[in-house]
Amino acid sequence: MNTCELTAAITAAANALSCGRSVDEINLLGAVLTQLGDTLITIATQKSICEPHSS
Repeated sequence: MNTCELTAAITAAANALSCGRSVDEINLLGAVLTQLGDTLITIATQKSICEPHSS
């Protein structure tokens, strides 16, 4: 998947997830997904620092 396809898929997912939801629900979902992304980045960074790289 190239960059354009990825961003289009993310936009489509956001549109689908927001349909039929209130502004408060959309805000909460956005906050939850942001925290999920931040946590995944933290885990990946910690692994890259603490685990040996295999070549």
